[in-house]
Amino acid sequence: MPVIVIPAVDIMDHCVVQLVGGVPGTELFSIPDPLQVARGWTLKGAPALHVVDLDGAFGKEDNLDRIIGMAAECEVPVQVGGGISTDEKADRLLDAGVARVIVGTRGIKEPEWLERLAERRPGRIIQALDVKDGRITMRGWQEEAPMSLEDMFSRIEALPLAGILNTNVNVEGKGQGIDVGAATDFISRSPHPVISSGGVSTIDDVLVLKDAGAAAAVVGVAVYSGEFRPWEWPTPWTVGE
Repeated sequence: MPVIVIPAVDIMDHCVVQLVGGVPGTELFSIPDPLQVARGWTLKGAPALHVVDLDGAFGKEDNLDRIIGMAAECEVPVQVGGGISTDEKADRLLDAGVARVIVGTRGIKEPEWLERLAERRPGRIIQALDVKDGRITMRGWQEEAPMSLEDMFSRIEALPLAGILNTNVNVEGKGQGIDVGAATDFISRSPHPVISSGGVSTIDDVLVLKDAGAAAAVVGVAVYSGEFRPWEWPTPWTVGE
């Protein structure tokens, strides 16, 4: 199956940023006007956008109005995560035209809530299972989850999820390539399609993820620096067709 490459648009303090390992204060860049950034990726043919509200994830004032406007203006599917922990936020985004929402901490800590949300919105909820040092991490990558990956996979296996977002925090934002062992192991064990994130920097990284069975790869630092240019591929933003 082909793998699509999706550019990340991480929003903090009304700017597009990239943090190293998810740590505030480690911004590699800060670009004003997230809508202009999103439009730029769609003009380059991006098949979708991966938008993360870092302010919402860190408990600050969210950027939902800005993100809803972005989804309305960009003619590609937009998936949104970061601080989405209530039915109201999820419904507001989905009803406004966002293709999929990504839930994190609450979905891990309250499986009954995740089940209800997924059943109510089948095929439109992505559960984030971010991993640091082999363990699930949550609350903006600040807290270790109280269960193993295997336990979490068992909990969500039967749910009608759109997929699982797996970010490897150890390599996130470094632009030095994926952790091949960790990424392929996660994909092989996951009961749902996997969107891989963290360290994706070259076509070789994407080929590894494709061979492992990933559905998509999220890219950040490497495309913003221009070192990774999937819009120039024979089949732009896609590997495997």
